[in-house]
Amino acid sequence: MSSHQVQLLFADLALIMLVARGLGWVAARFGQPVVIGEIVGGILLGPTILGGAVDSLFPTGVRPLLTGMADVGVALFMFTVGLEIEARHLRGRGWLTSGTALGSMLVPFSLGIGLAYYLLHDHANHRHGTFIVFIGLSVSVTAFPVLARILADRGLSRTALGGIALAAAALVDVLAWTGLAGVQAVAADGGQHWRLVLAFPYLLVIVFVIRPLLRWLVGNGTVTRPQNPSAVLVVLVGILLSAAATEAMGLHFIFGAFIFGLVTPKGEAVQAFHVEITDHITRISGLLLPVYFVVAGLGVDLRHFGGTQASELGVILAVAIAGKFGGTYLTARLLRLPSRPACALAALMNTRGLTELVILGVGKQLGLLDGPLYSLMVVMAVVTTMMTGPLLNLIYRVPVEVPPAPGAGRREAAKAASV
Repeated sequence: MSSHQVQLLFADLALIMLVARGLGWVAARFGQPVVIGEIVGGILLGPTILGGAVDSLFPTGVRPLLTGMADVGVALFMFTVGLEIEARHLRGRGWLTSGTALGSMLVPFSLGIGLAYYLLHDHANHRHGTFIVFIGLSVSVTAFPVLARILADRGLSRTALGGIALAAAALVDVLAWTGLAGVQAVAADGGQHWRLVLAFPYLLVIVFVIRPLLRWLVGNGTVTRPQNPSAVLVVLVGILLSAAATEAMGLHFIFGAFIFGLVTPKGEAVQAFHVEITDHITRISGLLLPVYFVVAGLGVDLRHFGGTQASELGVILAVAIAGKFGGTYLTARLLRLPSRPACALAALMNTRGLTELVILGVGKQLGLLDGPLYSLMVVMAVVTTMMTGPLLNLIYRVPVEVPPAPGAGRREAAKAASV
């Protein structure tokens, strides 16, 4: 790198941090997740507002460095997604959780298939089948981390509704990432599909070697202090190596980071370790994720937004919202959840946030999304996430009770506490 490029890199990082923090604060003041302000900041620093000046602000010599930093930030984010999905989220209220998750996934996925056929008219893609499946997945996802923070901010995390929402979102996330891995494996070019065979020994090593090793390393510890201070370093190294391994197999590095998060020890016995590793990663991603939003924003160009794009965006939003909200609500009602909690659950499951942005980034990298369609899908992700807070204020200001499952025993009835 030349001295001029080094100067620009540091100046760009300073600008990105200021814009991300500033707009994150503005978003929070309006009751929105901080990530919404950071995503909007990334778009504002892109060609939509700056036009051709963006090439001077983020020249080609600096962009690969920003992209590398962004990739590390996304890998750490995907680890936290896997880390936050605990077995306890998937247990209990199985009658309602699994049904809600399937309805929240299958209905928008089915509508997304129709959306894909509609989009193919103006966004031709020679891999029709892969494109169709990808669009279905992209409108089916729920942002588990953003949803968890919304529930925590509103004091709903330990309620029955919060438990159902977290469990359903966790299951949807696992299904979505599994489906995306399949899409990425099929869509990847280069004739290196044989490398996917390595995924099987990789999973065996992760589950039967790495997972027990991590449990031994973390130990029981105490609530306030981890037993092994080296555990955090080992986990950070493990995230990077696992991400490198899946990338070498022909899968995206996000899957390696996500899987490593899934197998990392969780629970009250390792609470201190969980807090410490989350704190370390939050500090690092506080710098790197805003860089990712800018890198993503460089691909969003709405300068030529006109009637055709407006109609496409309208259809995309209609499918995404109707599929997610309608699928969740109807399934919850069929499973005897009262109307108002079912509406609140549907609004929560419509949250997409950064998770959607990561999926769209994979689609663009694979050539499944062209520039204009990528831009519209990013707008959809922002709009649907911004809807969650106002909808909850409208629907769920006064809590009601969620009934237990038909025939549930005392323990299950006790879990169905007031929400």
